[in-house]
Amino acid sequence: MMINSTDEHILSAECHCGKVCFEVTLTDGFDSICRCNCSYCRMRGAVMVMIPLEQIKILQGTEILKSYRFHTGAAEHFFCSCCGIYTHHQRRSNQDQYAVNVACLKNMSPFDFHEVPVTDGVNHANDTGKPARRAGTLFFVENDE
Repeated sequence: MMINSTDEHILSAECHCGKVCFEVTLTDGFDSICRCNCSYCRMRGAVMVMIPLEQIKILQGTEILKSYRFHTGAAEHFFCSCCGIYTHHQRRSNQDQYAVNVACLKNMSPFDFHEVPVTDGVNHANDTGKPARRAGTLFFVENDE
């Protein structure tokens, strides 16, 4: 299934254990999906979708959400302190946006996307002074078996 919607959607989301539940509003569908190759994202491996800060609503579990910052401390990454799943983060390159873990969205999987752009977080534009660039593309090809 290839997903590329520009319709506005309110989607339910949760961490693995279900103790953190939230809703996100996608005004641009999944047009902003990406992965990142920075040291943290490379290890985390999440496919993310971008939303404005006001388009996330934590419904339960705020008290068990923990955050992690590294390098410049500008990006704040949130995860469930019970199951450890990364739910979302406030972006370094655009502090007015969250990146949301697509795998937390109900009935969604990162494997629903055949092609995911990978941003170059190793050479982040805020560090190099150069424009943001794409490091590559992640492809998912289903087995025909």
